[in-house]
Amino acid sequence: MKKDKPKYRQIIDAAIIVIAENGYHQSQVSKIAKQAGVADGTIYLYFKNKEDILISVFEEKMDMFADNLKEIVKEDASASEKLYKMIENHFTVLSSNHHLATVTQLELRQSNLALRQKINAVLKNYLIFLDEILTEGIENGELDNRIDIRLARQMVFGTIDETTTTWVMNEYKYDLVNLTEKVHRLLFNGLKA
Repeated sequence: MKKDKPKYRQIIDAAIIVIAENGYHQSQVSKIAKQAGVADGTIYLYFKNKEDILISVFEEKMDMFADNLKEIVKEDASASEKLYKMIENHFTVLSSNHHLATVTQLELRQSNLALRQKINAVLKNYLIFLDEILTEGIENGELDNRIDIRLARQMVFGTIDETTTTWVMNEYKYDLVNLTEKVHRLLFNGLKA
């Protein structure tokens, strides 16, 4: 499978850097190839076009978020602790890779509707795990049983997402991970029974 090949990963990592530094629209395939240290034609062995590269970047990285979240959901912990770990994981992954944060928070938003729809499809897996945490919290009495799961999901994800976007827009000037406790407290207090 292509995804297991080292050059695929090289191209994905190079694309994150090139797109973050130049913007999606100014990121030619040739720039990505140069950053990856491969010939332009090699890119087309793995990807159909630049849009396919961007979607693949998002798929790869959201899979990583979802895999981490799947492990958190499996833990023998309260919904509150799981929510805390989810927020912390999200902030930690993005604060450890500023290029990735720029791509996910800024560049993906500027893409066309078809691309955004593909991105939303990838995001679904992540949100399913968030729903599991919320449902578990309602069932065990930690969260208000009158909350609307869809609305709660939007509130949680939206807050995490906007907090990250603000951090990127402020050029990473403060420690994003340090906001975990404050964001968790705000969200959990808004959801609890």
